[in-house]
Amino acid sequence: MLELQDIASQAFLKVERSLTGRRWVGPGVSQERAAEAIAQTTGLAAPLCRLLARIGVAPDEASAYLAPLVRDLLPDPRSLRDMEAATARFLKAVRQRERIAIFADYDVDGGASAALLLDWLSRMGHRATLYIPDRIDEGYGPNPPAMAALAEAHDLIVCVDCGTLSHEAIAAARAADVLVLDHHMGGETLPPALAVVNPNRQDESGDLGHLCAAGVVFLMLVEAGRQLRGAGAKGPDLIAMLDLVALATVADVAPLVGVNRAFVRQGLAVMARRHRIGLVALADVARLDTAPSAYHLGYVLGPRVNAGGRIGAADLGARLLAAADPHEAAALAERLDALNTERRDIEAAVRDAALTQAEARGLDTPLVWAAGEGWHPGVVGIVAARLKEATNRPAVVIGLDGDEGKGSARSVAGIDLGAAIQRLASEGLLLKGGGHKMAAGLTVARDQLEPAMARLAELLARQGAGSIGPADLRVDGLLMPGAATVELVEALETCGPFGQGAPGARFAFADMAVARAQEVGTGHLKVAFKDGLGARLEAIAFGALDTPMGQVLMAHGGARFHVAGRLEINTWRGRRSVQLKLEDIAPA
Repeated sequence: MLELQDIASQAFLKVERSLTGRRWVGPGVSQERAAEAIAQTTGLAAPLCRLLARIGVAPDEASAYLAPLVRDLLPDPRSLRDMEAATARFLKAVRQRERIAIFADYDVDGGASAALLLDWLSRMGHRATLYIPDRIDEGYGPNPPAMAALAEAHDLIVCVDCGTLSHEAIAAARAADVLVLDHHMGGETLPPALAVVNPNRQDESGDLGHLCAAGVVFLMLVEAGRQLRGAGAKGPDLIAMLDLVALATVADVAPLVGVNRAFVRQGLAVMARRHRIGLVALADVARLDTAPSAYHLGYVLGPRVNAGGRIGAADLGARLLAAADPHEAAALAERLDALNTERRDIEAAVRDAALTQAEARGLDTPLVWAAGEGWHPGVVGIVAARLKEATNRPAVVIGLDGDEGKGSARSVAGIDLGAAIQRLASEGLLLKGGGHKMAAGLTVARDQLEPAMARLAELLARQGAGSIGPADLRVDGLLMPGAATVELVEALETCGPFGQGAPGARFAFADMAVARAQEVGTGHLKVAFKDGLGARLEAIAFGALDTPMGQVLMAHGGARFHVAGRLEINTWRGRRSVQLKLEDIAPA
């Protein structure tokens, strides 16, 4: 008889190496026992109990987990350093009708953070100046000329999603007070701002380090409401603003844990009411005809908001999110949609060149990187993410222009890329660099490119990046096709939203035959599987046609496969059906 630890360590369905090169790993014995305990306590469906057990939910906590409320999970804003001082100064500017400027990053998090403040101020009868730097001409974060000019014309500057490392730029804003509301990793010293509210300051505990900048801004507005109530006044309805927090949290790939999960869950409900003019216009131009999900925030709406900062006018996304006029919102949404299409074309060209270069350099090193002449700085981050996903290695992609290169980096779980890049900057190998564990930006002198990447690879190797193999495929259990119902998928979705740090359920289906396999769209694969009892399972594999998995399925020749993926509801002409988002197969 096998010992318990042997059972837990077996490859799931004995798949040691799938068509994508991965070992399948199923629930361990302790997880199965936890799932059984949840089922006995709650009476919930077994697949849902397995998912809750994998997440680590205790049986007596299951009901609360399935219905997360912001009010139950919201941390005390005053637990963050400088929060009370920042909020008091912000409210003073509102009361005394001071001139306020908002300096924001050009991505979704920055735009949503700015829109939160603009919306709140507008509801309080106050207007503010929006300033978002040009990605190419000014780069990321506050710069001395812009800050000095804003300070001359304003009494208060609020930097959102940036500013924690901007010592020189904030020092240049002598004529105004500066507040920083950020989440990027802080250095050993803070800039000379009146207040720096950042859960990733070095003197913070890190308990709220999973917040994006919009989450930090929302906490300040919560504190503003508390201070207003203490003075006998009332602030705007903050729950109505959670759509912006949800969009930023997902688009910035913040972990969907704790209050972040509640932000997104309740933010999606707010968004479904279609009250925010800018998001309605964007959903319409993207032809989104269902209630939004976390997927839509990350892959449909987010990229369009980002498109302005990547290759167009930097402030388009923030202006759309803060728009109050339907005609202006429609025009901005159309412009962002067109820019997003242009961005995809540019990205494809850079991605192909970067992958070719990285393959020549080697994909099994602690760092995968590529640099190219004139690569657009607006797409290098996306391409770095694609390299990371393809290799399961930290990746850096740099666009060279003149004597410098500007790049973006993306990491994998367990490797703190932001700390390594910050170390490189402190050692003088980078002109500028910073970020957080999973993502960072950098500027490097052309003649320091090779030594900087070599040193970065060395630092990442010390964290274990060089020993990472292909990621195991973790499955939550085995299902029969007949059990994959719309009702089951709806039950599983109550554990969501799913995303970074909170992966959705993945199930395996054993010994399946291919009834039909055909190309749909450009390079996607639509497959119908059937089991030995006549039950069918529809599946789709995006971009899989020219992969080993796609080639095997198209030429299956009657072979049978174990298949794995995530279940989703497909809506077509009002009819809802279950579809498997196919991720992997292995010979049965």
